[in-house]
Amino acid sequence: MRVIAGEFKGRQLKSVPGKSTRPTTDKVKEAVFQVLGPFFNGGKVLDLFAGSGSLGVEAISRGIESGVFVDKHPKAIHTIKENIKTCKLEDKVEVFRTDAFQAVKASAKRGLVFDLIIIDPPYGKVNYVKLINQIIQFNLINEDGLIYCEHDPKEDFNGVNENLNLLKQDNYGGTIGITIYQKN
Repeated sequence: MRVIAGEFKGRQLKSVPGKSTRPTTDKVKEAVFQVLGPFFNGGKVLDLFAGSGSLGVEAISRGIESGVFVDKHPKAIHTIKENIKTCKLEDKVEVFRTDAFQAVKASAKRGLVFDLIIIDPPYGKVNYVKLINQIIQFNLINEDGLIYCEHDPKEDFNGVNENLNLLKQDNYGGTIGITIYQKN
């Protein structure tokens, strides 16, 4: 696993040991960032279910200024911290070991607002619609901000807040679905 483009292009990133995470492939990551924006001009990323942190690191490599990475598994937190150290991002990234819903509430209490929110949980373990609607309810996404979801292709997104526009919904190889929303 590596950083595809930007400031840290080519840097090797570690994967979380074991089978508890499913790293986003380089091919999917490249396709996704062509839609999200090949490069960003500042902003803040919230990487929920960060795993190794590779999607958040990729966003920062492509110009996002700073980020908050969240995962509840100790091995993931350890891997995220190693990858942040590899890219010398300690001063740009906060890492929290907590549940995604708690992270959303905590971010709201701190008054944080993001330009990109990444939601990539283990498939079948999270209610995407509930989480996305909570993000909107707590005003965690800037105007024109993006919410990226990686999911099982059969995932149902009916009931997502009407303040979001569906930018792209696709699947890769029949096993990985992606849905990208933009706030109106």
